[in-house]
Amino acid sequence: TNISGNNEIPKEFNLYNNYPNPFNPVTKIRFDIPKATHVRLIVYDVLGRELSSLINGELKAGKYTISWNGRDYPSGIYLYRIETEKNVNVKKMLMIK
Repeated sequence: TNISGNNEIPKEFNLYNNYPNPFNPVTKIRFDIPKATHVRLIVYDVLGRELSSLINGELKAGKYTISWNGRDYPSGIYLYRIETEKNVNVKKMLMIK
């Protein structure tokens, strides 16, 4: 995985749908954070098992994009969950190999 950000400061927290979706095997996850905070971004399988911790640390305010490569996992539905000090959001994604 890799993370990229820019200097534009968003007005509110937002977690976007991954792109592409469905994907094979790499997808991008975008999110906005309006102020510096601790961020956790984790990918789970449909049974709730943690597969990948993409981010677990302090981030500055900004718009971010991170890639997730599911090459080691089978086709199916996966969930990604972002958690900050004040926000939690979960989205679904579909990998088709």
